[in-house]
Amino acid sequence: MTQVSKYPIHKDVEKRIDEIFKKSISYLKTSEDIEDFLHDFLSPVEKIMLGKRLSIAVLLSKGYNYGQIGRILRVTPPTIASVSIALKYSGKGYKKIVDRISNADRREQFWQKIDDILINIPASKGSDWSYQRRKYEEEKRKKRKIF
Repeated sequence: MTQVSKYPIHKDVEKRIDEIFKKSISYLKTSEDIEDFLHDFLSPVEKIMLGKRLSIAVLLSKGYNYGQIGRILRVTPPTIASVSIALKYSGKGYKKIVDRISNADRREQFWQKIDDILINIPASKGSDWSYQRRKYEEEKRKKRKIF
């Protein structure tokens, strides 16, 4: 569990800290920048904790139940419930990112269907199609996701 200092800071200082934090996040444009920042900024436990919360939100949006989520992510029902409540009642941030992830998944599935159709088109004689197909299938296996 994270620790917060028992010594309160002035509200104006707290507001400025919040502004600086949000501005700093907005500067992260590349995957490498994000990875470097998170590596320096968060402990391994904090990264796992935040990643699990986001994963809970994604799995809830995909229709997984509490038991399934608990087994997959090794989280307790109260943790799942807190994310579920945030998603339903106040989680604008969760909703935005889950929607973006879902839209990206749908686009990926669309293109996967197109790829599957193209893969099944018979190659003309003398083409390099069989080599390309094997190469594509190998890349596809490497990219498979857990959930």
